[in-house]
Amino acid sequence: MASRDTVLVTSRDLEDTLRIGETLGQLLNSQHLVCLSGDLGAGKTTFARGVGRGWGTTQRITSPTFTIVNVYQRPDDQQQLYHIDAYRLHSSDAVFSIGFDDILAAQGPILIEWPQHLLSVLPKDCLWITLEIQDDDEQRLLTFEATGPIHQDLLQCFNQQMVNWK
Repeated sequence: MASRDTVLVTSRDLEDTLRIGETLGQLLNSQHLVCLSGDLGAGKTTFARGVGRGWGTTQRITSPTFTIVNVYQRPDDQQQLYHIDAYRLHSSDAVFSIGFDDILAAQGPILIEWPQHLLSVLPKDCLWITLEIQDDDEQRLLTFEATGPIHQDLLQCFNQQMVNWK
């Protein structure tokens, strides 16, 4: 674990990645925007699946690669979790054609895979998570970086949860 602005977590396998995501998901609220970065196969959608489980959706989290945006509801309060895959978005026109400004204004947390395609329109305050495949192909290094005060608070809470995790 590291400072308040950056936290490093090692996932030994797929189940760890799900559980780490679940831990973060339990902490999310409508102000949170989580950017998931990493190579193909790094585990972004697996991590998002864990986030959804921890956040409380009973729907299966799937990759929105072709639909671009998936929306999941939490059954107890009908709040929505937005999951965006920006892999195919390469212009600000494309970003806004999916209703990105409406999603940012909505009352639900947002997960974005391939956020580097949205740099020009992303809010400054978000949580970046970079997933890197390690030598044994099962293990992942997850680097969590908060870029503003709302997400620094989230990262601090997450870090406290992770200290007690194992």
